[in-house]
Amino acid sequence: MPEGHTIHRAARRHAELLAGHEVHTESPQGRFADGAAALDGHQLLQVDAHGKHLFYRFDDDLLLHVHLGLFGRFNVYTADPPEPRGALRLRMQAGDATVDLRGPTACELMDADDEARLLARLGPDPLRGDADPERAWQRIHKSTRPIGALVMDQSVMAGVGNVYRAEALHVQRIHPEREGRSLTRAEFDALWATITTMLGDGVRAGRIITVTAEDAGKPRSRLKRGERTYVYKQSACRSCGGAVSVWDMAGRRAWACTACQR
Repeated sequence: MPEGHTIHRAARRHAELLAGHEVHTESPQGRFADGAAALDGHQLLQVDAHGKHLFYRFDDDLLLHVHLGLFGRFNVYTADPPEPRGALRLRMQAGDATVDLRGPTACELMDADDEARLLARLGPDPLRGDADPERAWQRIHKSTRPIGALVMDQSVMAGVGNVYRAEALHVQRIHPEREGRSLTRAEFDALWATITTMLGDGVRAGRIITVTAEDAGKPRSRLKRGERTYVYKQSACRSCGGAVSVWDMAGRRAWACTACQR
């Protein structure tokens, strides 16, 4: 499933291409035919993201909600797009730009009440300027659940996925199995800041790179895929060379350095 930086990056790209224009919408697959017909010809005003959710705001208070889930993906074309084929849920076009959506978990029209109910279920998104980390802290410092599970709980902190979970906890030397209530406020603040920085770097770079140039020994732009993380999918910690332990946590793989994260 895409992490928050990918969703925010998509929101920016789609707004650049489509916002301010009347958008032609269709559902070649047919599963969103009524929704596409309702949106067709309306002006897209803006696109924004909250965690792993995208919101396309059209005139006449029309709102499209998209959640990619595990299998959803976008294809973007700035010239002639290919003929629609396969399970193409939604095609949005304005001028020479085309955005295709395939396989999302959610592609639906919402009203203001629907949006409010969805947002009420989500925690603060570190990439948003209106994010309130206090909301996440109030959940974490009272919880007996592992911090590794809490930071990936979208109702606690929206947008964090498995890679950023592993990497941010490593940078702060916090073991994923520590209870949330065991963290001090200073530890939480440092963790929030690290996650915010990592996600922001991901938006700008278009990929996840958490290792610093100093630790890597070369510019981050020259790092190969397997060199871009400290512990995620590593056998040895890129900070200290210690062994990396791997185990299941709430149905997902967790990684931690046996030396740095005791």
